[in-house]
Amino acid sequence: MNELYEQLDFVENPLFEKVIADISDRHYSVVDNFFSDEEVVSLRNSLLQKYEADRFKKSAIGNRTNEMIEKEIRGDFILWMNENETNEAETTFFNKINNLVNYLNRTCFMGILHKEFHYALYPEGTFYQRHLDTFENDDRRVLSVVCYLNDQDWDNNNGGELVLYLDENGSEVEKRLYPLPGRVVIFESQRIEHEVMRVNSSERLSVTGWLKTR
Repeated sequence: MNELYEQLDFVENPLFEKVIADISDRHYSVVDNFFSDEEVVSLRNSLLQKYEADRFKKSAIGNRTNEMIEKEIRGDFILWMNENETNEAETTFFNKINNLVNYLNRTCFMGILHKEFHYALYPEGTFYQRHLDTFENDDRRVLSVVCYLNDQDWDNNNGGELVLYLDENGSEVEKRLYPLPGRVVIFESQRIEHEVMRVNSSERLSVTGWLKTR
């Protein structure tokens, strides 16, 4: 009976269905305006306030149990987000992400049980070399999620593109995605190698994270 009620309560979400179809077809999805202009501004302000309060730290490579700071590989500064200690902007962010997770688990049986997200700020001149979002000692990451928080007048000449390296019919193809405000990119963590190109000017702002099993 409970299963019947759950089926009756289910409402199809066109945005989430697009994400599912994209990932099923090509292993990544790009969704513009996933967050509204107002939500982007609130998250951007939250990021900048915490960065100016000197709460960020230099990023590292590897997972939290095996970190190594390597400036020649990546140059961003990060601050891990705690879902249990959020401001209004972060609460809105996690509500939307949780809605997506619940939808994926309900429709695709993905078994996503955990998530981790952090703010990321790339100063001018920084980048992140080509890599895969999985580790030898931890393969729980299923989907990588990047949410861009740059301001509305962001110029593509500023750089900081996300490049996905895709396999299309046995040939490698580069998919270049600009960090437009409100854009969300979701891709399979264990399948798609990617890199962040050099930021030529300004600062590249985002929330980055992973949806994880077990």
